[in-house]
Amino acid sequence: MGNELDIDNFSHQLRWMTTNSRSLFVRNLCAFGGGKIHRKGEAMFLAIKDIRKSFGEGDSRVEVLKGIGIEIEKGEFCVLLGPSGSGKSTLLNIIGGIDRPDSGEIIIDGERMADMREKKLTAYRRKHLGYIFQMYNLIPNLTVRENIEVGAYLGEHPLDVDELLHTLGLFEHRNKLPNQLSGGQQQRTAIGRAIVKNPDILLCDEPTGALDYQTSKEILKLIETVNRKYGNVVLMVTHNDAIKDMADRVVRMHDGMIRKNYRNEMRVPAENLDW
Repeated sequence: MGNELDIDNFSHQLRWMTTNSRSLFVRNLCAFGGGKIHRKGEAMFLAIKDIRKSFGEGDSRVEVLKGIGIEIEKGEFCVLLGPSGSGKSTLLNIIGGIDRPDSGEIIIDGERMADMREKKLTAYRRKHLGYIFQMYNLIPNLTVRENIEVGAYLGEHPLDVDELLHTLGLFEHRNKLPNQLSGGQQQRTAIGRAIVKNPDILLCDEPTGALDYQTSKEILKLIETVNRKYGNVVLMVTHNDAIKDMADRVVRMHDGMIRKNYRNEMRVPAENLDW
């Protein structure tokens, strides 16, 4: 599976290594380019299995997702890439519990979404998920800090708001209202609201779609920082082909199907992206 190590395949070799050899092995392992260590048979954190979804009935019925299957590890940054109508946002909505598939299943950290009634599904969204959309949807009469604190109230173990404001570059703007902010600052606030509850999975639907080039890169750098610092799974839907290079995993969709699913051997830092 690309840039991964299977511990079980190395365990026998380790028993026969000298102390110096073991030290060299560990140094090489740590320099493995950010590769994941995966034990054979270990369940993935997010498993998407044969998801199908249609809209309409009879002659107007349109099959939007045609058997989607993806496995994503804890802390992985995954980009869903494809043209409009390829099913990216529909898949994101299903993972987010906003919509239900016709068949197939989503398993997050061992929990099957199909087994959840509405009350448990709401708790699942609160516990596991953070959302970042193209539109910021900030509460207009609350300050930056207060908008972020709204997200903190939803989490069981929220992040420290002041530390997060510094990470977001918003501490000096914490007492401003949304209409006093630039577009990039508003999106940073929306990101803060999404991640302050410390979600396992960050769902990003075209988060830079309404932003200019420079602001887009700043937002991508911020999402990259969040992924590395807090270890959230990031699922990002985008039309922008260049963004795929900053991801661990790239899933290219077309016409409701996966055309390619691969890992980047080396992630390109967001600041080095160009389009």
